Amino acid sequence: MMDKILLAGFGGQGVMFIGKVLAYSGMLGGREVCWIPSYGPEMRGGTANCSVLVSDEEIHSPVINQADAGIVLNQPSYDKFLARIKPGGTLIVNSSIINTAQKRDDIKIVAVPATELANEIGNASLANMVCLGALLPALSLINLDSVKTAMDEVIGKKKPELYELNVAAIRKGLQK
Repeated sequence: MMDKILLAGFGGQGVMFIGKVLAYSGMLGGREVCWIPSYGPEMRGGTANCSVLVSDEEIHSPVINQADAGIVLNQPSYDKFLARIKPGGTLIVNSSIINTAQKRDDIKIVAVPATELANEIGNASLANMVCLGALLPALSLINLDSVKTAMDEVIGKKKPELYELNVAAIRKGLQK
């Protein structure tokens, strides 16, 4: 079994952070993991993306042509990556800032007002984590407990005050 995940948004929206959390979640769960960030000039406000593969078997290729699931945090990413979700897959969309007029009938599009929900928590920059929460039900090998363990590894020891805020945002997303 394998989860193939695409994540995209503007540089600074936390796309790479979501990827790292998913990769750590799989790794700490004893899974095979591949995380491929796309940096380049996108780091400073352009569209940035990464792919994450989590598998209970050896990963033979890190390339994702069609993902099982994905998160897009801005309009250019939606326009670019909508076609890269396989039929039957799931795409989480930050509907606070994305127009989903362009649709596909063969995938599940979950429109989450992530920015508004993050503002309810008190920090708009947590929109990425709200979307991560909404993504979890679409994944086979990653769940809330594995994400919480990974979050503790990634930020818990350095900034424990941010751990609870991030977990609260993930829980908000799980409710959508």
